[in-house]
Amino acid sequence: MDVSLDQRHQIADRGFAVFDNIYTSDEIENIESIINKADRSKKTFRQTADLFAIRQFLKEIPVVKPLIFNQKLKSISKALFGNDYFVVKSIYFDKPEKSNWFVAWHQDLTISVDKKMETTGYSSWTIKQDQFAVQPPVEILKDIFTIRIHLDDTDENNGALKVIPGSHLKGIYRAENIDWNKETQVTCNVNGGGVMIMRPLLMHASDRTTSSKTRRVIHIEFSSAKLAEGLNWVEAEYFSIQLHPEING
Repeated sequence: MDVSLDQRHQIADRGFAVFDNIYTSDEIENIESIINKADRSKKTFRQTADLFAIRQFLKEIPVVKPLIFNQKLKSISKALFGNDYFVVKSIYFDKPEKSNWFVAWHQDLTISVDKKMETTGYSSWTIKQDQFAVQPPVEILKDIFTIRIHLDDTDENNGALKVIPGSHLKGIYRAENIDWNKETQVTCNVNGGGVMIMRPLLMHASDRTTSSKTRRVIHIEFSSAKLAEGLNWVEAEYFSIQLHPEING
């Protein structure tokens, strides 16, 4: 699948781009069927009235990989970022029809690693569902790109991402420092079967659902970076889906 020069510029300058028709309706239906059959009793599965989420999604449901990494997605990734990137985080989000869950303005500043280890440049350690997260040096964050696979049509009525174009170029950018006299927000509408590719340093948010539509998204992050010695990406896999242990730090 070809990537236009305009789409390349959008990711470089604005921090995101939308690609339509990456998945057929049959592929989406098959992905949904696999997710619906998954065992929800594991710690990596989180379910409330407002949200259903699966952390380490590709590890927990590996049978879905051939459907997720179809030829179109591989082609786009290779054209934009080359062959050296690998999966470092995967999450499935399901925002139900009547969800009151929203996400305030933020950047994605943490990565998932296999252990807690005090080391220079790594800070703000947390742990959720036995998974360690840490804020790495900004150079590592700048290297990451995220692919958001939309299983549903998504707009401002069912929690589409709002972003501040170009904010990924500002480094660490706190929400309280946003100058709305200079910044403009954009809503990223994506059709079901489409994907949004973004940089995690792009300032983004999402509103509560106000329609009767679900918003189901598969969020996958990729990096080509090695971590500090002794730290490993907890979900590291090559884009070809072959495990490759020597990529860890």
